[in-house]
Amino acid sequence: MRKIILMGSVSLEGFFEGPERQIDWHLVDDELHQHMNDELSPMGGFLSGRVMYELMAAFWPTADAGPAVSTPVAEFAGIWRSMPKYVYSRTLEHADWNSTVVRDVVPAEVAALKAAPGGDLVLSGADLAASFLRHDLVDAYRIYVHPVRIGRGRPLFPPVAAPAPLRLEGTRSFTNGVVQLRYARP
Repeated sequence: MRKIILMGSVSLEGFFEGPERQIDWHLVDDELHQHMNDELSPMGGFLSGRVMYELMAAFWPTADAGPAVSTPVAEFAGIWRSMPKYVYSRTLEHADWNSTVVRDVVPAEVAALKAAPGGDLVLSGADLAASFLRHDLVDAYRIYVHPVRIGRGRPLFPPVAAPAPLRLEGTRSFTNGVVQLRYARP
């Protein structure tokens, strides 16, 4: 059975974006980008909301077209274009680039998606993640903590009513100071 893996970057205090939606504090250099490519290339699909999809679709379809593009950026452009994408939106009518629009997070439909053949599924975006967490659909976490405090912004995780214990699967630090934390259900 495939897993749903929540993957995201946060500041030291757990914000995934600043108060004006800024993410310019993310420290993604070639080393980290190549690592993310290596993590994402074997996946079976990307699960995202409309905002995340539109952000990605505005850049990645042609990100490898320029002559000065780094190898990790060019590689991810190909990964993004070819990867099946499930875009959760109640307003989006159509999505390109190997994408399927899904209207709502329905646990039975997510279970069927997990039961299908292929690699694990990567979940991104705080709003969609909150819906998946509310339905207890997240199996694992790959969180990249950036060495910066931004003071305020949108947290990646919504408040919970009760503790949700997790099992540490590993950590990895990068030369730019980012640390990846890998957790899964016990």
